[in-house]
Amino acid sequence: MKFIKRLQKELLALQNDPPPGMTLNEKSVQNTITQWIVDMEGAPGTLYEGEKFQLLFKFSSRYPFDSPQVMFTGENIPVHPHVYSNGHICLSILTEDWSPALSVQSVCLSIISMLSSCKEKRRPPDNSFYVRTCNKNPKKTKWWYHGE
Repeated sequence: MKFIKRLQKELLALQNDPPPGMTLNEKSVQNTITQWIVDMEGAPGTLYEGEKFQLLFKFSSRYPFDSPQVMFTGENIPVHPHVYSNGHICLSILTEDWSPALSVQSVCLSIISMLSSCKEKRRPPDNSFYVRTCNKNPKKTKWWYHGE
């Protein structure tokens, strides 16, 4: 069960040295190590400053060779051109650009960066259609990256 060791190592890293504005929701890992919730606060000086979000990470037994399933969850889903109203995130490192060298921390930093660089709060143009027709697992989506 190598993936359990890797998850334990990453869990410790996230607890001891979390990315700015992020903290592990300790309750989320009490019963399982394969599903985490990370509490996130919008970075100062950005459109999301002071807003609170939650990221849900789900790991398969193939982690880190298989990317985690990552999505926003809870009451507040950020309004962003790459975030659907159901919490799915269009970010290439979560699917085809995933590498076992990446970690939960690097995914968190990429998501902070994605939100922080946003110039206008708006949903993706195909939000309504996507949310109606998508799979519950965002990893099953064939994303089209537009390089924004």
